[in-house]
Amino acid sequence: MQRNVYYDSSLLSRPQRYAALKQKGATLWFTGLSGSGKSTVGRALEKELLRRRLHTYRLDGDNVRIGLNRDLGFSETDRAESVRRVGEMSALFSEAGIITLVALVSPFRSRRDEVRELHKKMKIPFYEVFVDVPVSVAADRDVKGLYKRAIKGEIKDFTGISSPYEEPLNPEIHLNASSQLLEDEVKMILDKLETEGLLTGVEDPPSGYPGVAVADGGNAVATFPTLFPDQPSVSRPDNYDQLPRVLLRAEDVHWLQIIGEGWAAPLRGFMREGVYLQSLHFSSVLYDTDNLTDGNLALHKSTNFSEYSSEFVSKGQRVNMPVPIVLPINDAAKGRIGEFKQVVLVSPSGEELALLNNPEVYDHRKEERITRTFGAMDNGHPYIAEILKSGDYLLGGEIELLSRINYNDDLDQYRLTPTELRNRFKEMGADVVLAFQTRNPTHAGHAYLMNNAREQLIAQGYKNPVLWLSPLGGWTKEDDVPLDVRVRQHEAILRDGMLDKESTVLAIWPSPMIYGGPREVQWHAKSRKNAGASFFVVGRDPAGIKRSDGDKDDIYAGDHGRFVLHMAPGMEDFNILSFSKVFYDMQDHKMKPMDSSRKQDFLSISGSRMRKMAREGLQKCEGDKIPDGWEDKPTCVPQGFMVKSGWDIMIDYYQNINSPRWIPFATQFSKPVVDMSRSFSSEGTFGRTDYKLHFKNEKGEKISPWHDIPLHPVDSTDNSSYNFIVEIPKGIAHKMEVNKEEKYNPIMQDTTHNGTRGRDYLYGVPFFNYGLLPQTWEDPSVKDQSGNGGDNDPLDVIEIGAKQLAMGSVNLVKILGSLELVDQGEVDHKILALSLADADVDKINSVRDLQSVKPGVLDALVDWLKKYKIPEGKSENVFSQENPTSAEAAMQIVAETHERWQKLKAGEISVKDEFWLKS
Repeated sequence: MQRNVYYDSSLLSRPQRYAALKQKGATLWFTGLSGSGKSTVGRALEKELLRRRLHTYRLDGDNVRIGLNRDLGFSETDRAESVRRVGEMSALFSEAGIITLVALVSPFRSRRDEVRELHKKMKIPFYEVFVDVPVSVAADRDVKGLYKRAIKGEIKDFTGISSPYEEPLNPEIHLNASSQLLEDEVKMILDKLETEGLLTGVEDPPSGYPGVAVADGGNAVATFPTLFPDQPSVSRPDNYDQLPRVLLRAEDVHWLQIIGEGWAAPLRGFMREGVYLQSLHFSSVLYDTDNLTDGNLALHKSTNFSEYSSEFVSKGQRVNMPVPIVLPINDAAKGRIGEFKQVVLVSPSGEELALLNNPEVYDHRKEERITRTFGAMDNGHPYIAEILKSGDYLLGGEIELLSRINYNDDLDQYRLTPTELRNRFKEMGADVVLAFQTRNPTHAGHAYLMNNAREQLIAQGYKNPVLWLSPLGGWTKEDDVPLDVRVRQHEAILRDGMLDKESTVLAIWPSPMIYGGPREVQWHAKSRKNAGASFFVVGRDPAGIKRSDGDKDDIYAGDHGRFVLHMAPGMEDFNILSFSKVFYDMQDHKMKPMDSSRKQDFLSISGSRMRKMAREGLQKCEGDKIPDGWEDKPTCVPQGFMVKSGWDIMIDYYQNINSPRWIPFATQFSKPVVDMSRSFSSEGTFGRTDYKLHFKNEKGEKISPWHDIPLHPVDSTDNSSYNFIVEIPKGIAHKMEVNKEEKYNPIMQDTTHNGTRGRDYLYGVPFFNYGLLPQTWEDPSVKDQSGNGGDNDPLDVIEIGAKQLAMGSVNLVKILGSLELVDQGEVDHKILALSLADADVDKINSVRDLQSVKPGVLDALVDWLKKYKIPEGKSENVFSQENPTSAEAAMQIVAETHERWQKLKAGEISVKDEFWLKS
């Protein structure tokens, strides 16, 4: 017979219900002989659970026979039906989040197993509690006189006398009720419930405690997905190519990685204004772990300053979020975003990394951000300086990574996501995870802190503590030790046994360093917790810095970071291990806290002293003694201070500190977009200062793109078309240019920081192809009416076609006009051109045509040229004239600079520069 009955699902998920009740539902099925003490234990347990403010209900065998089972007798059939009814009822109670206590003789094992299977099917915890007493003890306790009546035959089918009792084979809890005290029985049950997480509302707690810590956000991020696909996404929106592009600085890429991989959970995007304000003013955000408020406390909800209801506030939880994670943009980017619902985020190397959804643009009130975050205004503070140079607006919105963020710097194997780290810790059998952050090389003092912390945890009863050596991998200030140096040195100390490699995980933490004192210390801890750490080693002033002005005193007191962390909002279940300063003991050659009774035996080896020893190339002290006078002038490295292989890395770095080969922080190195139809040779890494792209001719011989490629195509008859050599393809922010001094004039990376770092255009994603006209030269001795000379370079070209043109490609273009920048007394012409292969080539022959066919492009270009140096802390550029020249005037400029190049090449013009002019 068909039953027209359908299950009516609740609007709340079980995790949501459990979170609202702050406990989980479960059934405890007390089974045993009549008089064994089932009801007694159940009542005592019920009392204790209620004392703890936990929802519980007891279904006692006698009680249910008054109502639910009043129509049933004690035959085997009726007993089976009684168990079925109570089993169904207990499962419903438990699904509702109630800890349900069933006290029922339930003598038949098969019937109890049916109830167990029902709970298993419904995924509800079921605990069989065997209250074990001999029949003789149960009979002696019989206050109702039932055993005597059964023995006399007055009661038929009485369990234990005239009907069998089938003992449980594998009960979850076995109480020896004839020998245990009642309070011990209750404690035994409670310990089981606590161990298995039944007394908390968060689903899937870690096994053991603390084990692999639960991420912030509870159920909502208990399995925070890896947001990047294994392969680049193919589900891009139909209008993907038309979406506005926003250029990310290096530190923005790091923050994007932090968000996309789950380090900042439950944050899933750059902060919207409402979330940003909470972070600034509360160091935390209000979050609805289980969406009990229909999204009213969701972090992705658009900010609305017209509604101030506190209706849902009490249902949220404070989640630690002490550092604003925001994306600065400029006015040009704001204009491009307009009404678009999605934005593409692009790295300086041109990689399209992520989509940002439902963008929210708001004012970047820099002074408020700085004072609230840092508690000080110091314009020379390295991260404050970055904020001051950044855009005047902030862009908020949730992100979707288009692919995994890789850096291709030979360090990606150490970049594990929080999900991957959790899995690694579990594979290692960790019952607790200890994180140690560092942005310095590891010496014996650090090793002491880590090894001693592990010993402390073992002393507390943990069996397998795992150490996570967690070097900071994001943006750092200029004089910090480079990332690659630190990681290679960490490898060495693990390889040579200063740390136990079997219980240690070396994994880079991708966050930028903001030098924000106590606020940043909270961020260091919170994000490590999201990856599974339960303990965090905190030293003195771990995120501090000195003022850049005045007396250059510390901005933050050394002990404040540790103090604030131990009571930070949302970090109540996180544990810190704090250590005081350690010294070198000359007696046993180990680092340890000072023994005040023998101060003369201890040396202080500061970071500055270590750097000085490395610069001087000092080696290990001979024998077992430290030379006299070492404190005043170190002449060797104390025994045991650092393993030799690690120390050799330090010497190499500090003796070659200005070498461009170091990687200061995580920097993306991508394959260049190079013209595959031509012959080239390259060396170095694209994006690094050692990159060179050499041009070759048909014979495989190196040639100069400046001197050997003609200005006009060889078969040109009217000289109306020009050869344009691409240095920077459209969409790429690395500033590449032909090097005038280097042999054969290869395309090379422009540099900053005294030649140690590559330079990027940071104002916005270049929406044009950039390069030069060969065989031209802007002569500094040729002055304009204002006395400005040429900028000593080949003529720059901006090609405004629709397609990206490959680096090194030689393209036929038509000239449309020229813009004339004035930079420090030099005229820098920007020739406007269009590829003859562009789809609009027949429509665009002048600047006026450009404005008609591609409205807004010229204005955007003028804005870009004026302001592209502002993110570098420089002033706005100016034009010698606001309007572009005509095409004819621009071609005249080209002709004149070609003539000056010919004279330069012939040696008729002498220059102080050492140009490579041969061909």
